[in-house]
Amino acid sequence: MTAQPAPPPLPEELTALLRRMRLPYLRGAAPDVLATARAQRWDPAEVLRVLLAEEVAGRDDATRRQHRRAAGLPAGKTFKSWREADSSIPTPTQHALATLEWIGRHENLAVTGPSGTGKTHLVEALAHAAIDAGRRVAWFTLESLTAAVGRAGADGSVAPTITKITRADLIVVDDIGMLPAGQAAAEALYRVIDAAYERRSVAVTSNLHPSGFDTIMPKTLATATVDRLLHHAHIVLTEGTSLRLAEATAGKGVVPLT
Repeated sequence: MTAQPAPPPLPEELTALLRRMRLPYLRGAAPDVLATARAQRWDPAEVLRVLLAEEVAGRDDATRRQHRRAAGLPAGKTFKSWREADSSIPTPTQHALATLEWIGRHENLAVTGPSGTGKTHLVEALAHAAIDAGRRVAWFTLESLTAAVGRAGADGSVAPTITKITRADLIVVDDIGMLPAGQAAAEALYRVIDAAYERRSVAVTSNLHPSGFDTIMPKTLATATVDRLLHHAHIVLTEGTSLRLAEATAGKGVVPLT
């Protein structure tokens, strides 16, 4: 099979103009597009449309990559590795959450249940889907959120820090309840949920139902936090034994030694 000859490069003057206009994706696609357009006698408007579409697609892809880096997602778990049939969450609920319409309505999500039942995997998959849909995500554990707000408190920048966090369309606080939460953690969680209330979506995962948060943090702050969290929230319960433990006992947790 004969290799196709490379398309001629763009004239230097045109390349310089495209660099100055900061159109890198159009510039990269232009030689192939223009060669195809000449061979197939495209209408000039179609050439322009295709080139601009290449620029828009490239920029959108770069934005998604930047948002994924900024989000701080933990493990790269997406719906590609999500085993729908193995989850105890009703399938219609899984599908409804995956539409992301609840994020557009600034509704919250609380996923609660035993360890290893897919809570974090589901929420991370939703977070990746949200980024793919052009939304911003901020991911924290309760400990990392407490540390971020604590650092801001040390230099008097708590308000700007909370404002920055709540620029995200979806704010995730993962694994609440694994460890006792003191005053600082309760205050950090309250500040974020209060600032996001009816403006952004917050998703939490916990081995505790949110109504039990007062068992791990000061009651007054827990009550105020849960009141705002659950007012517009979907509560999803997981159950069963740990999928991680089941894989380990079945010999699927590691590559067998040879």
